[in-house]
Amino acid sequence: QVQLVESGGGLVQAGGSLRLSCAASGSIFSINAMGWYRQAPGKQRELVAVIRSGGNTNYADSVKERFTISRDNAKNTVYLHLDSLKPEDTAVYYCYANIFDRAVSRQYWGQGTQVTVSS
Repeated sequence: QVQLVESGGGLVQAGGSLRLSCAASGSIFSINAMGWYRQAPGKQRELVAVIRSGGNTNYADSVKERFTISRDNAKNTVYLHLDSLKPEDTAVYYCYANIFDRAVSRQYWGQGTQVTVSS
């Protein structure tokens, strides 16, 4: 079994910063892409950022130059550093990872962490 556990959400004022973490554990042989989605109330889930095993990254236009995704392969952990936060960044943030367990590759999700930005 594979588990993704997120941490680091919270309440912050506009202009502030947060760092989200997502650690994968369990039957893991290798991890390809890891990333973050978010879902605001009444809106569809949207991709925020992704980082591949080789280190290539992609960001949603709305967060470019404000958010930074990184990963620590030794710890099977992905991070999302959120800077210059805006009220419209308020959402539940979900991490995901594409994990190969020697038999099959599956996508796993974290439980979600709330980020609330006050104006």
